[in-house]
Amino acid sequence: MTHISIDDFKKLEIRVGTIKHAERVPDTDKLLRLVVDMGEREMRQIISGIAEAFPNQDELIGMQCTFAANLEPRIIRGLESQGMILAVGDEPGGDAFALLVPFRPVPPGSRAH
Repeated sequence: MTHISIDDFKKLEIRVGTIKHAERVPDTDKLLRLVVDMGEREMRQIISGIAEAFPNQDELIGMQCTFAANLEPRIIRGLESQGMILAVGDEPGGDAFALLVPFRPVPPGSRAH
């Protein structure tokens, strides 16, 4: 494990987002394209390798999850990903895999403290 300073940790912006749309990225087994409301003027697109955990991606719609919101955008399979969904455990689809979710509904864009 590599330790970081509290100042480094403070650079990470963790926000709650509400998933509004989820679909498979064509010609991939693992990728989903998520459209997420993070309380901003425009929705964000997140490309995530969680498709194996959600064969019916519609079950993600309306779910609130935590996201790393201030990562540099990255192009994945020709699509811009504007953040990263946070999860724990095994590989997606494994018994110990879980998305990090708030225990009660909060406004989209709420930040971790």
